[in-house]
Amino acid sequence: MACLIVTNGAQQGDFYPLGHRTNVVGRAEALPIQILDDLVSRKHLQVRYDAGTQKYYALDMRSRHGVLINGRRLCDEVALVEGDHIQIGRTMLLFTEEEINDRRSALGHFKKVGERMRPTQIE
Repeated sequence: MACLIVTNGAQQGDFYPLGHRTNVVGRAEALPIQILDDLVSRKHLQVRYDAGTQKYYALDMRSRHGVLINGRRLCDEVALVEGDHIQIGRTMLLFTEEEINDRRSALGHFKKVGERMRPTQIE
């Protein structure tokens, strides 16, 4: 099952399984994926699963500081692929389709070098 792994800051190593539902990422306490970063909006990023394409899609929820995927600003909804780096505020998230079971596995996956597939290109 796909997940997001926090790759920097105080939450480094935290991971969030995405399941086959729509997930909202942000600073709000009520969110299952809460990112403690002053530059992250209460509801910053939406990640949804599309059963028809069997892919996950990212969408900026009109956040104040925007969303970067692999260093490029997200303007429209885009399909995520293995190894995509998502930046919201000062926080970097890694998207992976691998199943992660614990914090050690999340950190280990993040530290692998040279095993990433080609990341998403935003045009």
